Amino acid sequence: MEKEERRKDGESAGTVHEPVLLHEIIEALTGKFEILNSKSEHASVPVPWYIDGTLGGAGHALAIAATLKGKLNILGFDRDPAAIERATRTLQGKATKVILENEDYRDLDRVMDAHGIKKADMMLLDLGISSDELESSGRGFTFLRSEPLLMTLGEPADYPFTAKDIVNGWDEDVIANIIFGYAEERFARRIAKAIAIYRTKARIETSSDLAEIVKSAVPPFARRGKIHPATKTFQALRIAVNDELNALREGLKKGYARLSAGGRMAVISFHSLEDRIVKDFYKEKAAEGGRILTKKPIAPTEQEKAENPRSRSAKLRTIEKPR
Repeated sequence: MEKEERRKDGESAGTVHEPVLLHEIIEALTGKFEILNSKSEHASVPVPWYIDGTLGGAGHALAIAATLKGKLNILGFDRDPAAIERATRTLQGKATKVILENEDYRDLDRVMDAHGIKKADMMLLDLGISSDELESSGRGFTFLRSEPLLMTLGEPADYPFTAKDIVNGWDEDVIANIIFGYAEERFARRIAKAIAIYRTKARIETSSDLAEIVKSAVPPFARRGKIHPATKTFQALRIAVNDELNALREGLKKGYARLSAGGRMAVISFHSLEDRIVKDFYKEKAAEGGRILTKKPIAPTEQEKAENPRSRSAKLRTIEKPR
């Protein structure tokens, strides 16, 4: 689960997005291509395709391109148009070819077909929400500021419902099931009841409104510590609004199908529900000949955790398609 750390001044720790497990991702995905690109410049070596399904700040894509000395084709996805704009500037001139699409990675097969891309050699899904999204989207992902309670990764008008719709209009039992099912929040029933009581008096309009409701609903001991008591509730609502778990299932299936022989897929998850889906999918593909490269998920080093608190829950799993 992504953690939004609290500092004494009330701001979130870190305001610039830092790519999680950067060195581990480079090692997992680029090894064989570094060898290829180290050959004579006259050698005919196909430029590999890298798919970044969750582009965010483009930190991973930029580092992979630099590692391969720009001999890389990039196809990047993000549901946030602002992220695509930022990544376009970041990656300009850094790779052989850069194609960035304001699309959900669950539709990668359709986008690849549209661009005539048959296979990809590397694929990354970094499932954490980026610092840029937390700090500047204005859509209610953070409980440290008062923002409209939307939680859409893309433009709100493109969504059938927002977090505001859920907390103001959905049945109490459904809200409780979302909070428990998508975040394993043990106080889900208490939180859902508090939401239902509050909305009889006034609409829940902002992220700060919801954060205060959740804080008041949980026992005093749950309000202490570094992690805000509303963290899991916000996570659950965001997952529900963006249909994130179904998107992950579809993206894994379609992404693996479009990997080249010997191609590699890496996934960074941030909570147990995501990690379980990835683990089970990899096991299924291993039974079909795939090679799981991470017997146990790789976690950030203590140094990375200290420098980037939002990396603390990250788990990396990598699989290679049969050659």
